[in-house]
Amino acid sequence: MIDFLNLKAINAQYGDELKDACARVIDSGRYLLGEELEAFETEFAEYCGAKHAVGVANGLDALVLVLRAWKELGKLRDGDEVIVPANTYIASILAISANGLTPVLVEPDPQTYNLSVAGVKRALTSRSKAVLPVHLYGLMAPMPELMALASEEGLLVLEDSAQAHGASIDGRRSGNWGHAAGFSFYPGKNLGALGDGGAVVSNDDELVDTIKALRNYGSVIKYENLYQGLNSRLDEIQAAMLRIKLRHLANETRQRQLVADRYLQEIKNPFVQLPVREVFEEHVFHLFVVRTKNRSALQKHLQSCNVQSLIHYPIPPHKQQAYSSWNQYSLPITEKIHQEVLSLPLSSVMMADDVSEVVSVVNRYAEPKD
Repeated sequence: MIDFLNLKAINAQYGDELKDACARVIDSGRYLLGEELEAFETEFAEYCGAKHAVGVANGLDALVLVLRAWKELGKLRDGDEVIVPANTYIASILAISANGLTPVLVEPDPQTYNLSVAGVKRALTSRSKAVLPVHLYGLMAPMPELMALASEEGLLVLEDSAQAHGASIDGRRSGNWGHAAGFSFYPGKNLGALGDGGAVVSNDDELVDTIKALRNYGSVIKYENLYQGLNSRLDEIQAAMLRIKLRHLANETRQRQLVADRYLQEIKNPFVQLPVREVFEEHVFHLFVVRTKNRSALQKHLQSCNVQSLIHYPIPPHKQQAYSSWNQYSLPITEKIHQEVLSLPLSSVMMADDVSEVVSVVNRYAEPKD
């Protein structure tokens, strides 16, 4: 079986370094808000090209805390509208509704699957206060154009960079375009911890100070609480391991791009639609997502040939029970995407022979006749 993603093999490359990092933390006796977190925050901010990074418990909390901080700072209020792509993972939307804000679902560009400026413009109302572009699958949304629009309309911009570590436009990386960005270090991400983890990245000093308090029960000085905060801290062991993996991220990204390049060049099946090739400068290929009219048939074909695939994502947020009041919405582009997408195996440790086999299997697929 060709695995979709072999995390054991990915982390085994750095096994000794990771074990040494864990031992260093264990021996330090400091397990939260210590030197490893401070060092990782500095290193990750530098990697993104930004002033600050704030380690938090997970990617969802990163988004939640930014929106919460903007409310504490008086920049957002209950009921304000936040424009977000309708085809995102539900976490992007959960962060909005968890803060008493109103998600405004926008159909994506059908080629890139990301927000378009035209789509955002159509969604604008007098209550629009923020935009939450999602850099889906590792391809950045059109940030120069979105930031220009945000400046014209007085909108806050929060990048959802959970799938876009290192993605860039004109050499400027994800996380350093919007007013803030949220990252996830879930183990399967391009920069993955060995557990949950996340970070906020921003150039805004006041926002960062507020988030640092909010993540720690609303406190800067122990037992003195400025806000009704959360417990959302990236622990020292995860920070130490992320420091190791950050050093290898550039090489892992190159390896992912090499696999994606082969897929793009060698898959020639007319029944399978490939992702767009670098519409913007750098796609980091967190996922390699194809589309086909009969997804279940393609997935069964892959499975029968010992190739594992996954669906990102089978049910759009507006069709989830969690948002049952939206279930009657009609978002045909989003719904069609969710019905047709399928993710092929792709990782930094994928062997060339396995890539060849996936290509061969996909090219042998024939769409069932009615």
